This record gives sequence, C-alpha cells and structure tokens, in this order.
Amino acid sequence: MTAPLVTLIIPVYNAAEYLRQCLDSVGAQTYQDFEALLVNDGSTDGSADICRTYASADSRFVLIDKPNTGVSDSRNCALEQARGKYLQFLDSDDWLPPEATSILVHAAESTGADLTLAHFYRVVGDRAAQRGHIKKERVLTRQEFASEMMKAPANYYYGVLWNKLYRRSIVEGNHLRFPTDVSWCEDFLFNLDYIEHVRLVAAVPKPVYYYRKREDSLVTSNVSLRRTVAMKRATFTDYKDLYQKLDLYEERKAKIYSYFLSAATDGAVSPLSPKLKKPPES
Repeated sequence: MTAPLVTLIIPVYNAAEYLRQCLDSVGAQTYQDFEALLVNDGSTDGSADICRTYASADSRFVLIDKPNTGVSDSRNCALEQARGKYLQFLDSDDWLPPEATSILVHAAESTGADLTLAHFYRVVGDRAAQRGHIKKERVLTRQEFASEMMKAPANYYYGVLWNKLYRRSIVEGNHLRFPTDVSWCEDFLFNLDYIEHVRLVAAVPKPVYYYRKREDSLVTSNVSLRRTVAMKRATFTDYKDLYQKLDLYEERKAKIYSYFLSAATDGAVSPLSPKLKKPPES
C-alpha cells in the first residue's frame, strides 16, 4: 500500500459533542492524500463509535483504540503507526478550513521547509478572530525563527501543534516523542525539541485551523500565580537549552528570561469579529 503524504493525528477523549464537526472537516479537505489516525483514549461517551463509523465509511480514517493514558501517550501511539512524509495534528473539539492541509503541504513542498506554521482562528461562541505572529510569508533559518519566537514565546502560534506541519523523518530520526509525565505545555516541549533539528521554517499568514476556546479548558481555568511560575520553571530548562545550542543565549539572555513574564496568549476576540461560517459538509 502506497504511503500517504500526510498523516493527521487526532487524539480523542469524550469529544462526542464536537467530534463529527472535526472529522467532517478532515474529510472535506481539498488535499486528499492523507491518513487520519483517530486515537480513542478510553472514551466513555460514544466517541469510539463515532470514530468507528468514519473509519468504516472511509479507509483513510483509522481507529486506534486504547485505554485512557492521556493525550501525550495517544499522540505517541499514533506516531508509532504514522506512514506519512508529513505530520499534522488536530484536536477533536476543533476543526479545519477546507484548504488547511493544502496550504501547509504547498508551503513545505515549495520551500523545502522542515517546519511549516500558519495563522489560525480563535473561536468563542459563534465569533472568530484570526491570530498569528509572523505577519508576512517568509522562509526562515532555525536561528531566525528562534529569534522571532523569543519575542512572544507563550503565544499559541509558537507553542501549539495544530497550526504546523512536521517532517516525520525528523521526528523518527531523532526519536522525538511527547512527554507523558507532564500535563501542561507538552506541545511546547515537543516543539522545542523539534526546532533543534530543523534547517528551514516556512511561515504562512493564512489561517489553517479553528481553535475552539472552551470555558472548561486548562488555560481558561483559574491558575494561581504560584502554579504558573512552577509550570514555567519546569519548561524553561528546555527553552533555555535550545538557545544555548543555537549560540543565541549569551547575546539574548535578558530577552530569553522574559519568558517568565509572558502569559499564555491566543489573543482576544474583537467585538467586530465576523460570524463564523459552518465548515463544509463532507
């Protein structure tokens, strides 16, 4: 069987309320050469049955059923089975614009970039606002990208997985996996490890993701200042280590330490943000 160009990895845990919208948006992608690995992490709300229905109807959807061990372990399980040249990540309560995978693949293939990242929509209720940090289409070296990230390290644009496209050869060649012993910032830790091994980064100022801001999410809940500092300290070692390896630490030390003053940001939604369009039917 010929391997697809892209593997989409979708961890699923009790997401029945949103899951069909998520999977419909995957099936509606204009770029069709993909496999979608649906990792059911011991759901108890019927999510597994929904995944099974999609997998039965479309061979590109593959269900991986496992006990509840957390999102990082779910992603790691998918990495063991992934076959694509590229990896794209999606959360089961979010969804994709129809051109999302096409935009990311075109940028990666046309530039030779090892990491591609793009803008996204932040969704609250029926309103959305486009978010991103690098505003122009650019191809950056690893050092140039690290310098941009230094300006806003806690911005979702840099920290999350779902607005990016990764080369699986880099992930597998360097045995990169998600840490299963942390419950916060595991995306950012993975990204820090990955960036260490890239040559070029392609930035695309087009939105490729609808991120649903939920009131019960970890970043929305009230987190004490003490806990925030503790979590930042836990990730700062890896953050600092990246800049030391890139020979940027001594020159930019003060800026690097400003990471502690930054807060997790995905931007506010303007009162004038337009109504959302429904994702296309699959």
